[in-house]
Amino acid sequence: MNPEYAAYAAAHPLFYDAAHHARAGLVAQPGVEDYATALGSVPPGWEEARRGDWRSLAPAGLRIPPQGWKIHVSASLEAAPRVLARTARFCFARRVPFKFVPTPTLLLLRNGKYADRAGSGKFLTLYPPDPADFEPLCQDLAAELDGEPGPYILSDLRLGAGPVHVRYGAFAPRFCPGPGGVPVPAVADPEGVLVPDPRGPVFAVPDWVTPPPFLAPHLAARAAAGADGIPYEIEGALHFSNGGGVYRARDPRTGRRLVLKEARPHAGLAADGADAVTRLAREADVLRRLAGLDCVPAVHEDLTVGEHHFLVMDFVPGTTLNTLFARRFPLSRSAPGEAALAAHAAWAERMHRLVAEAVAAVHARGVVMGDLHMSNVMVSEDEQRVVLLDFEAASPVTEARRPTVANPAFAAPKDRAGQAVDTYALACLRLALHLPLTTLLGLDRAYAARLADAIAETFPVPRASLDAAVREIEGPASASAGTTAPPTASPAVPRGGPERAETVSLTSWPRARDLLVRALLASRTPERADRCFPGDIAQFATPAGGASLGYGTAGVLHALDAAGERCPEAEEWLLARTKAPASGTPCGLYDGLAGIAWTLDRLGHRQEALDLAALVAREPLHALPPGLHGGQAGIALVLGALAAGGDRTETATLRAAADRCAEAVTRSVREAAARTRRPAGSRAGLLHGAAGAALLLIRRYEETGDTGTLDLAATALRLDLAHCRTGADDALLVVEGKRTMPYLGGGSAGLAMVLDDYLAHRPGDPLAVHRPALRQAATSRFYIQPGLFRGVAGLVLHLARTPAGDPLARRRVIERHRALLTDQALPHAGGLAFPGEQLLRLSMDLATGTAGCLLALGSAYGPEPARFTLPFLPPPRPTDGPHPGAGATER
Repeated sequence: MNPEYAAYAAAHPLFYDAAHHARAGLVAQPGVEDYATALGSVPPGWEEARRGDWRSLAPAGLRIPPQGWKIHVSASLEAAPRVLARTARFCFARRVPFKFVPTPTLLLLRNGKYADRAGSGKFLTLYPPDPADFEPLCQDLAAELDGEPGPYILSDLRLGAGPVHVRYGAFAPRFCPGPGGVPVPAVADPEGVLVPDPRGPVFAVPDWVTPPPFLAPHLAARAAAGADGIPYEIEGALHFSNGGGVYRARDPRTGRRLVLKEARPHAGLAADGADAVTRLAREADVLRRLAGLDCVPAVHEDLTVGEHHFLVMDFVPGTTLNTLFARRFPLSRSAPGEAALAAHAAWAERMHRLVAEAVAAVHARGVVMGDLHMSNVMVSEDEQRVVLLDFEAASPVTEARRPTVANPAFAAPKDRAGQAVDTYALACLRLALHLPLTTLLGLDRAYAARLADAIAETFPVPRASLDAAVREIEGPASASAGTTAPPTASPAVPRGGPERAETVSLTSWPRARDLLVRALLASRTPERADRCFPGDIAQFATPAGGASLGYGTAGVLHALDAAGERCPEAEEWLLARTKAPASGTPCGLYDGLAGIAWTLDRLGHRQEALDLAALVAREPLHALPPGLHGGQAGIALVLGALAAGGDRTETATLRAAADRCAEAVTRSVREAAARTRRPAGSRAGLLHGAAGAALLLIRRYEETGDTGTLDLAATALRLDLAHCRTGADDALLVVEGKRTMPYLGGGSAGLAMVLDDYLAHRPGDPLAVHRPALRQAATSRFYIQPGLFRGVAGLVLHLARTPAGDPLARRRVIERHRALLTDQALPHAGGLAFPGEQLLRLSMDLATGTAGCLLALGSAYGPEPARFTLPFLPPPRPTDGPHPGAGATER
């Protein structure tokens, strides 16, 4: 689970959203909806603005430097109104511009357990108008706020023990290309060149900046802090969250293996406002109450080092149930066989029984675990014993409390409390041990019945044996009778009723098209400036995210147009966003302006597309990576396509920029081929790997007939093929860190699509030997996500597009994938929608959500499959001999 998605899920019950759009009242702070009262009256001559999570105030006409030392102030939830009032008076009196987090809800989300560790803790930011003001402001403000509680800001230098922190960085929003070419906040070096302004969870000062002398004792105090005072040898980190880390350790006196769980004060807040220290103390109390049970870890001691609290526990050997499940899951194969399915069903039954017995033992001691899920269960090597881990959400049964932190795939709805919370989680576990889709229950509890049906159809499990779990999840009859949604579901999601089985159906293309289009159109919010259609959290990463081809309006409009549907309102929204792109807007195909220009041209807005492309051509594209997603390969393809067929004077600039990008991609492929070792962290696949470069080179060959360009495309393909390894069923999979990926965006399917296009020109090339193994990676029985770039929809697009292999066999796999997409679809606004990345919320975008699924299904079942394509990836056409180079073709 990517914890970053949890913060965006907390802002809206159906869609990922930015924290400043979160509904009011998320934090139980009686009488405080926002901090306007604490701020007090703003003096005359001050200007106010609201941007994202922040409310800003500054004296009218005051000019401040673009960068320098700035001051951050942290605050606990309880202290925040008081800290704001005192700091605001301080700033008003000294005419210091400042900004602050304006509501308790935003402050809680920014300081939550899985909030961004780099930005967490920042409640106020002060911008010294003159560098000479910095020292007196720091000293006076630190004295003013001495004793006020607040979390340590990991990215900053703390002044003493109070809430005042400092760091050197940008004041004004300026950007430069960062790692991967994505625009990042920037500062200017002494030569005036913009370089990244690092904003990680570690304090750092640019090489050319000398900290003022008054910071010396604070720097010394920071350097002296660390593991001093911990009487154990830290061997490594198991996990990090905003509340602290979990570490492997060893007692040097006894050799005993231990786990240290850390808690930072006022950080890692839960929904009730409790910080990590409070929860750690609760966990320690609970574990001592459970002492002697062999299904819980034994507490060794409590430890406090500085402000950091540690719970020291015995190390529990074994493998987490989640990891064990992933290793043995039979549906990761194309044809697991009846024996394998039966063996897994028996294993799942046994694991569930062991966990249920452990939970019952905990209940017998009067304790509710509160956060039961597969990663919190350790299974012994002989698989005969389980140990329950992580009791920070636990509570006495008598308190009938609801947990304030929980895994979303097992989190009980608001109608459960106390022991019923664990009972609900056990019901989810009963289903998840067969098909790990219980995260969708947070969007629609009635989905439990559909999931049980799918399990009974897949495994030799009697459907009636799952009835108890389904009833437990659905809760009272009224919750799933189609009249009243339970507290965790939105009324916008239709529930139950006689039409449900018919509604959740993708068996007919016209029916599927109508349902998906209906959900897409119903989700639009043209009144919002940041996005028109809800999608992935990438919408909020850059100024173009909500408009982009991959994650925003452009991608949805492309899929709708392929399906024969136009949305003029959304087109006008997109056109309005192209008139004056904000600083920091990416230029790429899927993340920025190039992809928007490509879409506008497809929709008939030719001049607007050319104007936007001209803007891209004037940018410093040499700093971008070579890839397709946001780099030079994608931009070269777009600019080259828009330059074709237009007025020569108008498009000469586009062609020149496209050629420069193509030359840079060519150099990058040659340099990569000359290396003896692939750089650490490099990626393979269509979007970010050499396959994207190969796609550009193939299209350039089709324009020019230059066989040397096609030779280089083969070189690029070999680079990515070298980044693959063989998995189950002899499938060839792209290696991504510790995982192997079959998907379109960064896996086997995307690589196979480009290989198909290459082999259309050289069908006898030795690279053809890899085709069957790459295609095999797209044939497993189960994939957890539906999305186009990292889910089953992308595999459908590949299998519908490829000319390789037995057509009947491909069609059988496509049918199986269509059934899986049906299992993953959820009713929304009278139509069907798909969950996005991490399955926590619905998504409408091309890369992760409903628009991408529409495109994939249209490629397999639509009346004109060639319309349902990604940019520059139409169905490959076989050719005889070298391409004549008759000119550019929009691919």
